[in-house]
Amino acid sequence: MLETSPRGVTNTETKTTRIRWFIVFMLFIVTTINYADRSTISIAGPALQKDLGLNAVSMGYVFSAFGWSYVVAQLPGGWLLDRFGSKMVYAAALFLWSFFTLLQGFVGFFSAGTAVVLLFILRLLVGAAEAPSFPANSRITATWFPSNERGRAAAIFNSAQYFATVLFAPILGWLTHSFGWQVNFGVMGVLGMLLTLVWLKVIYGPKEHPWVNQSELEYIEKGGALVNMEQSTNNRPVKAENFKRLLKNRMLMGVYIAQYCITTLTYFFLTWFPVYLVQERGMSILKAGFVASLPAICGFVGGVLGGIFSDFLLKKGYSLTSARKIPIVLGMLLSMSLIIANYVETNWVVVAVMSLAFFGKGIGALGWAVMSDTAPKEMAGLSGGIFNTFGNIAGITTPIIIGYIVQGTGSFNGALVFVGVNALVAVICYLLVVGEIKRVELNKVI
Repeated sequence: MLETSPRGVTNTETKTTRIRWFIVFMLFIVTTINYADRSTISIAGPALQKDLGLNAVSMGYVFSAFGWSYVVAQLPGGWLLDRFGSKMVYAAALFLWSFFTLLQGFVGFFSAGTAVVLLFILRLLVGAAEAPSFPANSRITATWFPSNERGRAAAIFNSAQYFATVLFAPILGWLTHSFGWQVNFGVMGVLGMLLTLVWLKVIYGPKEHPWVNQSELEYIEKGGALVNMEQSTNNRPVKAENFKRLLKNRMLMGVYIAQYCITTLTYFFLTWFPVYLVQERGMSILKAGFVASLPAICGFVGGVLGGIFSDFLLKKGYSLTSARKIPIVLGMLLSMSLIIANYVETNWVVVAVMSLAFFGKGIGALGWAVMSDTAPKEMAGLSGGIFNTFGNIAGITTPIIIGYIVQGTGSFNGALVFVGVNALVAVICYLLVVGEIKRVELNKVI
């Protein structure tokens, strides 16, 4: 028996489309480019540092430039998503950050001092342009996925941060070794601008997508997907009292602080880890690019397994709170193992320890699933922006703090302890501060 969907497409009643998984695949691809563009400078870092004559502290500030603007632009980015919708805001963001990445490849044509200034400014612009990306990922996931699949969906797009390193660290390491660090930025910039065209062609909300049938639409809506979100963009100004209520919510504050700590691990691997392999462990830039991909593979596997495990617990009857907290706590405890690298000399053991730590970080990286579960539907973009603001303050502090530790001690030992302690604080937040995980209702007392 055939039926006609609200979009005028004839579908078979007995076969439900699975377009939502194509949507999350697109989020995975775009987020892979997102993180590759962020980390391009870390692969180029040793050669760039040598060419421009930067010390560890100066390099830390260059690494952190992305984080400054990324954090400042989170709330405006979240507001833009709520005001204009995810599709167009994300497309504009993708094109702009790719264009600014492309331009970084040309700073080498200027004198060293001018090049550093231009590089810092362009990293600021990349950070500002990328700001709406993860709130948009969370918003799209809440729109397309029922609660019992949201953990997997969030884990898939979040695991792209590891896949980016798996795929691009060896490629960019080879490009740097063979052609110079400037080529990295050109390759990544062009890829992102081309991807913008694909995004505009295939991304829609659930009720507007030409490929989805009524059966899938009913399934995701019954399961808790906010299918009308893209149709009901918020034209009203943000109410200050609602903003304050979000910040005063103990559950959300615990999640925010934990995300800062978890993101500290992310930015260690994104910025200083390749430099650690070259300077502390004596590897070549080419070898460091390949070796950096090994922990990332483990992080990718852990990221996918964390989401699968969380949704499995939900289907087995565990509460949403337990299903989200158990993987996060176990993952962060595993992440603390990176401190062991301070006490071993053999490089393969160091890589194994870092791989275990990154595997744990992947399992525990369910913050965006928690955000999709908890954000008020009226302010999903803004709520994601606040969450990402707290988390990515680590993008500012981590590169600088590690830079000062390395400069002051001449070693990365203290830096690894700093990162491990942040994982412990994340555990404490989820166990003692967050409490029950549930959606915030703005029309109810928080």
